[in-house]
Amino acid sequence: MKIENIDIQATIEKAQTIIRDDKHMSTGTKSMFEMLILVITLLANRLNLNSTNSSKPPSSDPNRKKKPKAKTGRNKGGQKGHVGTTLKKVDDPDRIEPIRIDRRTLPVGRYHETGFEARQVFDIDISRVVTEYRAQVLEDDNGNRYVAPFPEGVTKAVQYGTGLKAHAVYLSQFQLIPYNRIQDYFSDQLHIPISEGSIFNFNKQAFEVLDTFENIAKEQLRTSPVAHADETGINKGGGRFWLHCVSNIFWTLYYPHERRGIEAFKAMGVLPGFGGILCHDHWKPYYRLDCTHALCNAHHLRELTRAWEQDDQQWANDMKELLEKINAKVIDAGGALSAQQAGRYRARYTKLIQKAEIECPAPTRPNKKGKRGRIKKSKSRNLLERLRDYENDVLRFMENEDVAFSNNLGENDIRMTKVQQKISGCFRSIEGARIFCRVRSYLSTCRKQGIKASRALELLFNGKLPEFVNQE
Repeated sequence: MKIENIDIQATIEKAQTIIRDDKHMSTGTKSMFEMLILVITLLANRLNLNSTNSSKPPSSDPNRKKKPKAKTGRNKGGQKGHVGTTLKKVDDPDRIEPIRIDRRTLPVGRYHETGFEARQVFDIDISRVVTEYRAQVLEDDNGNRYVAPFPEGVTKAVQYGTGLKAHAVYLSQFQLIPYNRIQDYFSDQLHIPISEGSIFNFNKQAFEVLDTFENIAKEQLRTSPVAHADETGINKGGGRFWLHCVSNIFWTLYYPHERRGIEAFKAMGVLPGFGGILCHDHWKPYYRLDCTHALCNAHHLRELTRAWEQDDQQWANDMKELLEKINAKVIDAGGALSAQQAGRYRARYTKLIQKAEIECPAPTRPNKKGKRGRIKKSKSRNLLERLRDYENDVLRFMENEDVAFSNNLGENDIRMTKVQQKISGCFRSIEGARIFCRVRSYLSTCRKQGIKASRALELLFNGKLPEFVNQE
């Protein structure tokens, strides 16, 4: 690893040799210098980390530059067959404004009307709609009163409608707008007073109605042939909690828990009974589950890049190129390689691991009396052993078209959680976290099923669930 043409690794090794060979330096001084070298090594390793060789997001890269796209030879702009979003005229405009010619500006003569030219302007009208139900009251000769029944759900003298509730939950749970800003929106744009407590109650109402959906989602994911799993830290009232996500191409389920491992899996109620292929990032607790595994190669590519750039591991660069090449061949083949092709690439993979064992050997136990326990290994060595010991899980995408090259589906599903945390900072209570997870699970699933969030919430507050839920 080099920083401004200084070989950090070589300099550290030289300093370690001097400290080790100095016979006059006390044990305490040596220990102090070893600790300083460790701190310097850790800090130096962090200097060159970015989104290509670690889990850091691209937005954190200094002076980030986008890579230019490869030239395709096509003309600029939308291609033939591309579905655009340009405005198109509608046949039934909401309002028609006739424009008359001022005949005084015309030359003298006789004229007759032959038609018109039309131009349409699309705009919005944000306004409140107050519906007053007036139930007829009849009274007979004996003084008995009879009142017409109000529509179902209309129970108070003044109340919020289902459309307003759905819209508030849409802003809160889908657009992730904080409660106080939703208050401002309703007050400024719609002239409707609404409290934070009311917004919370709307979210809670959606949460309670979605209990059936959550049970169906658990069963669908539990019996899915392939699922993706990921987890991320969340802030609950200043305390550390974890948000777990299990998903596939049709269903998404989020679940908050104070634990990160097996205890949380059991509480979530999906993974302990899962029998398909689980795609994940090699977090150890996943391997305690009795199922087939597939590892995320996007993680491997970043770690291989780090091993090549910081540890000068040539095998890492070769392995990165091999995995990228296999992925490209899988895509060209339509999702899976033939057994013969897969065998050839597996042989190259194994040969490269053997080469890596020579370039990055396992550390030997220091010949010191009393040294026990695990031997510290470098990050490159740990990565090599994972690629060696979990070869089948790394290469499972080669021959199974249902298995993706990476766990991007799971990571994409969980990404909006980080956005929520950046906007709001934390959940005030575990109840708020559970509400967010269940409602967001529903909205994410609806989106995968081709149903827009606003429509999904409109159905929900009208006492219905989408057809795909009722069909399961």
